[in-house]
Amino acid sequence: MPPHLVELMGIEISNVPKDITGSAQSGDWFSLKNYSHITFIISQGAWAGGTPAVTLAQATAVAGTSEKALAFTKRWTKVADTGTVWVETAVTSNTFNLPATANTINLIEVEAAELDTDGGFDCVQLEIATPGSNADLLCAIAILSGARYPQAITQDAKVD
Repeated sequence: MPPHLVELMGIEISNVPKDITGSAQSGDWFSLKNYSHITFIISQGAWAGGTPAVTLAQATAVAGTSEKALAFTKRWTKVADTGTVWVETAVTSNTFNLPATANTINLIEVEAAELDTDGGFDCVQLEIATPGSNADLLCAIAILSGARYPQAITQDAKVD
């Protein structure tokens, strides 16, 4: 029997499901010491019209030590109710705005090697700015892959 997904990858909540009206959302920090890749999946629910910026940050520890911006150059988007394919879009200035479209899925891929590993950076965080006064609902999931110790499901990416 092939291994189960949970045995091969770390699957974590980055940003809990909630109404983000008026508040920025800084997700949990994830250590990539035991993984070579992280995928963030942002799921928008009911959406009143905000277009908050999405950025990534890197740090030297899961406490956010020495936080700085993490460059990324593309994202993928799909409207969950009607989309049939993922659409790849270039990202400029290391950020993008979420679309003002309900039930949209946004995906960002990051290789551990893209972090400033020479500077000791091995942790990553998803940050979402406030949508203003719009009542917008979202959550984000982090999927860590390329496990250094496959099938060791006790690996916790939220600790150093």
